[in-house]
Amino acid sequence: MNQNTIDLFPRDFVWGVSTAAYQIEGATTAGGRGRSSWDAFVAEPGRITNGDTGDTACDHYHRYPEDIALMKELGVDAYRFSFSWSRIQPGGRGAVNAAGLGFYDKLVDGLLEAGIQPSPTLFHWDTPLDLEQAGGWLNRDTAERFAEYAAVLGGHFADRIPRWITINEPAALTLLGYGAGIHAPGLALGFDALPAAHHLLLAHGLGVQALRSAGAGNIGIANNHAATWPASENQADQQAAGLYDALTNRMFADPILTGAYPEALTPFLPPLPDGDLATISVPIDWYGVNSYNPVLVGAPTVGGAALVDGHALDASLPFELRELEGYPRTDFDWPVVPDALTELLLGFKDRYGSKLPPIVITENGAAYNLGPDDDGRVPDARRIDYTNAHLQALAAAMDSGVDVRGYFHWSLMDNFEWAAGYSQRFGLVHIDYKTQKRTPKDSYYWYQQLIRSSKGAGD
Repeated sequence: MNQNTIDLFPRDFVWGVSTAAYQIEGATTAGGRGRSSWDAFVAEPGRITNGDTGDTACDHYHRYPEDIALMKELGVDAYRFSFSWSRIQPGGRGAVNAAGLGFYDKLVDGLLEAGIQPSPTLFHWDTPLDLEQAGGWLNRDTAERFAEYAAVLGGHFADRIPRWITINEPAALTLLGYGAGIHAPGLALGFDALPAAHHLLLAHGLGVQALRSAGAGNIGIANNHAATWPASENQADQQAAGLYDALTNRMFADPILTGAYPEALTPFLPPLPDGDLATISVPIDWYGVNSYNPVLVGAPTVGGAALVDGHALDASLPFELRELEGYPRTDFDWPVVPDALTELLLGFKDRYGSKLPPIVITENGAAYNLGPDDDGRVPDARRIDYTNAHLQALAAAMDSGVDVRGYFHWSLMDNFEWAAGYSQRFGLVHIDYKTQKRTPKDSYYWYQQLIRSSKGAGD
């Protein structure tokens, strides 16, 4: 471990790990859980690498005490998980499923007993299937149903949960799920997907209001952001990169932080009812940033098509994602560019100024696919290097005045990586999917030591 990294963060900095319900829980038919959009999507041939599903995943539903024990040993302050909406309300509306709520009671109480702050996300992409079949996030009604769901959870858990996240990555769900068809629900609508973005942001605002009305506090959102670099200095590439940045970054930050959409995107949005932007921009306590790598964008080329995680996007789009050369790659073929995180955060500070609340890094990590060696050890040195470098980049942003309060590593454990199935491993803990054996990796012990040392710094 780099000793310098220890000294870069204040004693009250929050160290955590992140997961999501569909990626780890399994038990998709247990305890009265209803079907979700992802249950339907993975059943469609050809959608997921190797035909994988989340039916068992990491079996966290049954093994959560073991996973809490791993987090306690790791020494994290907080655990970011997500509630499964269809486990709480099987059809996305109406009566609460007592068994589903009971599972999260046990999880939350177990975390508190272990001295770990439960930090749940209300919605991490797994829309109840009944709502999806009624139009999903293209339907404004889904935002209203989300507010009711948030009120249920706020009313039940406000006295036990010290940190709340409304929605995870509305950009990814909009652009990959409704725009490109790579994720559930598998629609390829292009720019016609943007009403889903508005309804997700509206749901966020309504959710904040519902949680506050129920007595909950310390509320944020987890938005994914990436520094966007133009492929060249020519005007066409600059314009393409500007549009991509507006579509993937500013569209999901501007309305929350400024109460307005980027002007370049207003032609693609439906007419907005009075009051929607005021609801979306209701004050939050902190702003969550999920960030992994920068993106290189240029104007479309003849025969070119943007690729996302190996999936081709619509070649008619007015931009093209280019390969960022000259940097190391993760096993998911993502470029490793730690300084881009500093750039991203400084850009947020410059753009939003006093409107930017404190930031929490709600996801950052990398896929390196090593398994246990002959001695049962997982020597994932590249994950340690990736994390160490990104923490130093984070500290550089903090030294330049960005108010960052915490860091959640993605992920606690290897899990179902959406369209990539089980082919990519992001965890600090290795999962043998046949036996469900948990094996802490070298990165787990590195992170453990970093947390212990940072808490003791200055003694």
